[in-house]
Amino acid sequence: MIAIGSDHGGFALKQEIIAHLKERGIDFADVGCYDEQSTDYPDYAKKVADMVLSKEAETGILICGTGIGISITANKIKGIRCALCHDIFSAKATREHNDANVLAFGGRIIGPGLALAIVDEFLNTPFSNDPRHIRRISKIEN
Repeated sequence: MIAIGSDHGGFALKQEIIAHLKERGIDFADVGCYDEQSTDYPDYAKKVADMVLSKEAETGILICGTGIGISITANKIKGIRCALCHDIFSAKATREHNDANVLAFGGRIIGPGLALAIVDEFLNTPFSNDPRHIRRISKIEN
């Protein structure tokens, strides 16, 4: 299952991603927000992070206006490795090298077509299990 959340700035892109997940038959949990009324991105970063850390969700997707605030917030939570990606290469590399467990976007930065391709790449790319990357992730976690 994928946990997905956004603030008002990411709401429209979140709706596009949810439709894409449904189309692909991927289970997801939408933790909010549920409209474009002003709201606070840290609330949704925490909800998604909690689901990932509890293993209720395999991974998470977060969206705010730029993706910056929501990714910073998620990365403050121990055990979360959130990657802000606006290109396919970064999505692939962060899964292979960083074993990122949350993907972030800026809803006012990226269009839905590219965002959906990035989601697919992120979800379909496994961690490499390369000892170099394992060592580096361990340093991040410590």
